[in-house]
Amino acid sequence: MKEPLAFRLRPKTLDDILGQKHLVGKDGVIRKCIENDTIFSSIFYGPPGTGKTTLARVIANELKRPCRKFNAVTGNKKDLDAIFLEARMSGQLILICDEVHRLNKDKQDLLLPHVEDGSIILIGATTANPYHSINPAIRSRCHLFEFKPLTDDDIKQGINNALKDGLDGEYSIDDDAIEVICDCVNGDIRWALNILELSAIICKDKHIDKETVEQNCRNVNNRSFGSEDGHYDLLSALQKSIRGSDVNAALYYLALLAQSGDVESIERRLLVIAYEDVGLANPALAARTISACQAAEHVGFPEAIIPLGVHIIDLCLSPKSRTGVDAVHKAQGIVDSKAYDMPKYLRLTPVGLSKDEQYSYERYDCFHKIQYLPDELKDLNLFESFNSNRYEQQLKSIYEELKKNKRTSDLKKLYKQ
Repeated sequence: MKEPLAFRLRPKTLDDILGQKHLVGKDGVIRKCIENDTIFSSIFYGPPGTGKTTLARVIANELKRPCRKFNAVTGNKKDLDAIFLEARMSGQLILICDEVHRLNKDKQDLLLPHVEDGSIILIGATTANPYHSINPAIRSRCHLFEFKPLTDDDIKQGINNALKDGLDGEYSIDDDAIEVICDCVNGDIRWALNILELSAIICKDKHIDKETVEQNCRNVNNRSFGSEDGHYDLLSALQKSIRGSDVNAALYYLALLAQSGDVESIERRLLVIAYEDVGLANPALAARTISACQAAEHVGFPEAIIPLGVHIIDLCLSPKSRTGVDAVHKAQGIVDSKAYDMPKYLRLTPVGLSKDEQYSYERYDCFHKIQYLPDELKDLNLFESFNSNRYEQQLKSIYEELKKNKRTSDLKKLYKQ
């Protein structure tokens, strides 16, 4: 069986590693550790195809330490027991753990004591954000190292290396064909080598031109889909762009999100934006958001991007007000800090109150004079209106007028007035 080109060309020494100069360059932290014949448990995180697992293998090779690979998803307790036994026999073992963010609690409980005493040097690889996805128990015992997308120069060097070594110098490639690969792979050397290998198979006379490469680059590598974090990062960028009224940026991030085909995530985010960022400045826009989302669901992708895009322009250029969401968040903050008892007369069936001390459903004239907040919070002001438009100015005027009323919890006295 012939291994894929990307596998055959995996670096075996630090000097063979492409990119990541902040880690393996002359003054890189990983190189310094290896020069001092040591390494620490670490989490390597970053986009696919940037050399995380490869560098972990190189470290074990450079330090001449026994090394085993473990997949957090498919590996089991029996696999770990065998690894622990080998670690005890050898004194120390490097454990490369792919998808480390998927390590469940049972496996962590087994692994942690061995990482703690140093018999296992854990090197975890993940495309997820470790600050969000890695369990704190694992994260606190590891150093975190970010892997960055490879530059175009790194990709070009990798392609030239592949032509010389992996393809035995039998193939040639045009410069504009290399540029197409660089534009397509978005810093992923594995993707680049896969395209190169396929192009070498279908090219004529062992010469790879631009047209040949373009046949294999119909889909650009969107690194945001390398993990859940990337997808949510795009949704975050979309909302921030709409909040900042940047139509061009919002449409750009919509186009990226549309490639995933996940219309539901986009719709949920747009509904949140309509209430959170536009809010009281343009209340009718929330209903239009629902209509746009329904239209998108009805037609589906790829056409769904049209109603969504048109509505995003509407959201971007609408006046904005966070008055409503700010008031809601203030209320949540108070509830999270302490619980207060409501006035007894607001209970559904109040006990121990006489008839004239209870809430009266017939006294419409008194509704706006009753104290509804607990006594400790009776002077609380959560709603602070901005004059974002005429509608919100009207709400503010009504609110200020209501505040002139001296609300009371003495219903018996109020009803006698």
